[in-house]
Amino acid sequence: MKPGMLLADVFLHPGELWFGGDNARVRTILGSCVAITLWHPRRRIGGMCHYMLPESTNRKACASDGRYAADAIELLCGKIAHHRTFPGEYEAKLFGGGHMFLPLKREAGKFPPVPDRNVAAARELMARHGFRIVAEHLGGHGHRSIIFEVCSGDVWVRQTPLPEEP
Repeated sequence: MKPGMLLADVFLHPGELWFGGDNARVRTILGSCVAITLWHPRRRIGGMCHYMLPESTNRKACASDGRYAADAIELLCGKIAHHRTFPGEYEAKLFGGGHMFLPLKREAGKFPPVPDRNVAAARELMARHGFRIVAEHLGGHGHRSIIFEVCSGDVWVRQTPLPEEP
């Protein structure tokens, strides 16, 4: 980024992603969702996705949908290819997957909760596509605020825990 240049402030809602140059600060707020930041240290480009669910239970549409983990990564990979770079050149950072309710007894045989499945999907997709995970702040309870500065690759995280039971 050139000295004196103002950063564009981008806010991602669930299901959205952004990819571009070093003149942006990308923010989001996460609960059980997961955000993945990708940063190319040499080119100083990168992006972030904010997905809600590990997979769709009823896919009728053919178009990629950023609300789902595999689709969000597919969309980011398209941006990476457009910039003539490769996944292994990026530093990946994973955030979110927080439990938004106080722990309850889970019945045996039930699926793992969505936050846990979101975290597992992020790790599996990063490995499958050849990304290098350099940092993560995942799981736990409560929500997170994320700020990603593309010019430096820095990510700031603030986690707000759930209030204690009365």
